[in-house]
Amino acid sequence: MWRAKEFDIRNKCSYNIPVNIQIRPDAQQKIALLSPLSQLECDGEPALTPRQQQKRDFLAGAVVQVQRPDGPLTVLRTMQTSACEKNCRYCPFRAGRGRTPRVTFQPDELAREFDRMQQAGVVNGLFLSSGIVGGGSRAMDPMLATAEILRRKYHYRGYIHLKVMPGAEYAQVEAAMRLADRLSINLEGANTERLAFLAPQKEMRGQLVQAMQWFRRLAGQCPPTVKIPSLTTQFVVGPAGESDRELLTGVEWLYRRLHLSRAYYSPFRPIPGTPLEGSPATPLHREHRLYQADWLLRFYGFTASELPFDAEGMLPAGADPKLVWAQRHLSGQPVEINRASRAALLRVPGIGPRTADAILQARRESLLRDISRLRKLGAAVNRAAPFILLDGRRPPRQLSLF
Repeated sequence: MWRAKEFDIRNKCSYNIPVNIQIRPDAQQKIALLSPLSQLECDGEPALTPRQQQKRDFLAGAVVQVQRPDGPLTVLRTMQTSACEKNCRYCPFRAGRGRTPRVTFQPDELAREFDRMQQAGVVNGLFLSSGIVGGGSRAMDPMLATAEILRRKYHYRGYIHLKVMPGAEYAQVEAAMRLADRLSINLEGANTERLAFLAPQKEMRGQLVQAMQWFRRLAGQCPPTVKIPSLTTQFVVGPAGESDRELLTGVEWLYRRLHLSRAYYSPFRPIPGTPLEGSPATPLHREHRLYQADWLLRFYGFTASELPFDAEGMLPAGADPKLVWAQRHLSGQPVEINRASRAALLRVPGIGPRTADAILQARRESLLRDISRLRKLGAAVNRAAPFILLDGRRPPRQLSLF
């Protein structure tokens, strides 16, 4: 069992690498210094379209909005330390990158500052990540201590998201599950080969997947009355040369086998002073298509093998993957709305889970013959019309005015 320990992790690095050390900044200064770095970690919903995503300010600050099933949260997203011994090729706080500010929070210091912000109504959640010094297990201890102080000393019962460090121990994963509402174990690469390119010192199976397997085992041992935290992962998309098929095939396995709640697809942005600074940025439309396909896996009953990949394993850049699938499979075999199963309804563009349930409920009362009634049930009828029948008839096609 993991137990809280005493820490002395001052603002210094214990390895012989030149770094830019901030001398005794206060807690608010540390949060400001760590803010740009913490933006690399994902939580909550991504922007819905590439145009919306272009408006994102990647240096917007450490206080961010996170969408949760029970409503939005205002979350402090920060790090225990920005000191790191790892040499991940894409990362701004990789070892030896001297322009990165290296600052560290003591557990009681960070817990106290978060409690102050929470009591003032500035935030109502915490997402805590960290750099790694002395191995993943050593890096994990102060993060767990921070969460433990918040839960026990400050009696905080709100949202905590902890990142599980590569190399964390079984007991630390168990403690993190007890303390947090969400855990993230970031695979970064689509598979072992891609991870080796991005982060040569991290191990896919021996560290990252193993921690996910521990999570699954521990979740299976929890009694029904115990709330299990959700589990997420993140991928750096683009620089390792992975295909969309590689990413989504792996994610499907994680959803089905390891209790993953969701995956985040982080489009690569080159950072000066890193080995990949000359690599091209990943187009935002690729991120958007990956999230659309991911939703098909999570909520619409699709398998990765059904997704419309091209010969290179990439999703279509210019169209919704669900629409492309429907054009290939439903144009000549439209779905009869009055007889289709829920699974079949979900294959129709413009019909989501809520609308499918509304259709099933409505047709218990009477046949659905009019496209306007389908619209009232929530369907995007212009998208659905080419692929459906209403009591044996194709609905009239309506031209968009916009």
